Amino acid sequence: MYALEMMNITKEFPGVKALNNVNFKVRQGEIHALCGENGAGKSTLMKVLSGLHTARTYSGEIRINGEIKEFQTITDAEHAGIAIIHQELALVKDMTIGENIFLGREPTKRGMIQWDQLYHDASVLLKRVGLHVSPDTLIGSLGIGQQQLVEIAKALSKHAKILILDEPTAALTESEVEILMEILQQLRQNGVSCVYISHKMPEVFRISDSITILRDGQTIATIETDQTNDDQVISLMVGRELTDRYPRVEHKPGEVVLEVRNYSVWHREKKNQKIIKDVNFTLRKGEILGIAGLMGAGRTELVTSLFGAYEGKSEGDVLIEGQVVSIRTVANAIRAGIGLVSEDRKRQGLVLGLDVKMNTTLATMDRVSRYGIINDNEEINWGQKYVQELKTKTSSLETLVGTLSGGNQQKVVIGKWLMSNPKILIMDEPTRGIDVGAKYEIYNLMNRLIEEGVAIIMISSELPEILGMSDRILVMCEGQFIKEMDYREATQENIILAATGGK
Repeated sequence: MYALEMMNITKEFPGVKALNNVNFKVRQGEIHALCGENGAGKSTLMKVLSGLHTARTYSGEIRINGEIKEFQTITDAEHAGIAIIHQELALVKDMTIGENIFLGREPTKRGMIQWDQLYHDASVLLKRVGLHVSPDTLIGSLGIGQQQLVEIAKALSKHAKILILDEPTAALTESEVEILMEILQQLRQNGVSCVYISHKMPEVFRISDSITILRDGQTIATIETDQTNDDQVISLMVGRELTDRYPRVEHKPGEVVLEVRNYSVWHREKKNQKIIKDVNFTLRKGEILGIAGLMGAGRTELVTSLFGAYEGKSEGDVLIEGQVVSIRTVANAIRAGIGLVSEDRKRQGLVLGLDVKMNTTLATMDRVSRYGIINDNEEINWGQKYVQELKTKTSSLETLVGTLSGGNQQKVVIGKWLMSNPKILIMDEPTRGIDVGAKYEIYNLMNRLIEEGVAIIMISSELPEILGMSDRILVMCEGQFIKEMDYREATQENIILAATGGK
């Protein structure tokens, strides 16, 4: 019995056929993975299912438990038992957890909201998802991983029979991922069907019963998970065989370009709390220095502080090419030759409402302007240079960057920093939320930058990426570097041991 059948779904936008006769079926009580590169059509298909793309704006048929459905609104889809958790969380930061979970569906009596019942029900849901905080806590005070668990609780409150999860673990810690996996197992046992969208192959193979692969808006294959492997799935996703997912080349590091001495950073809100504790490290010209550690270890706070973008106080010495530099602002960092590809490209790396060329030149406006007036031709030339160099897929330089796929957005961010001619490029989770084909292109670009003498600091929560691309690895735990190792001696086991405080 199929809980969901999407048959011959075709969806067109001006000049683009996003979905072309896609077929997608999910059995009752099944976790069905939906895989494909960015731009393959996964999100469009789920927007059709969840009512974001309304009936009659596409062709084809949706059946829920064998009954034909046409959704005019998201509410229609929810009434049919469909809930979607987007990668971009839809929570109101200034409201409490309980208010967010039941927003628009608050329990009432004679027109009055029953707050005691709302917070009691929210508390029960929070326990189900393993989030041990009070339901009257403001959403804005939670970390991204905790907010993701609130979204899951919100979906559970709607008694969904078909739950769609779009990159659900992108911001979760390992312990939170374990909680999510347990929740999904329970939902499966209770007969709930889940559509699991992820670029992380280990998760897909761990949790899913079957896998459907989309490519270029078409259904390529549906396979039982235990009948395939990640190499076959990746080959179907990209349309070719990727023989080596991490194109390691032998780098020859030169002189020290960055030295950090006795560097400490204080929490932005808890002024007396140190989150980085007297760290020391060096970075050499022409090397990739990987920084590993669990979420909350302080990796992002360290690099954003070195870039002048962290609000908390810092102290210690930073030397670039042997000279002490003072970096209190982002402008200081750029002038010192540092660029930062931030972990959250949509909020910190790009202005989504501006076009590709304007995002490319944002960090170096002085190169395309004079007396405060932008030279349009110069801006076009620079934008075109990096679109061609990075093979960014965009219909034009005037395309709004918010409409590009994740991988192409990341290329625009990288192009912005390449234009600044950095000596040091910090890449915080450089391949988060992008597909395997785009990841491979980013890795090749990193190797090219190293050959040109740029020094790269790479933070990644994906240990295969750390092991596959780093020359040297620093492991951080609770604001300190616990271990340094050469990539030849590093293993996932000894990195995890160090990251969790083991010896």
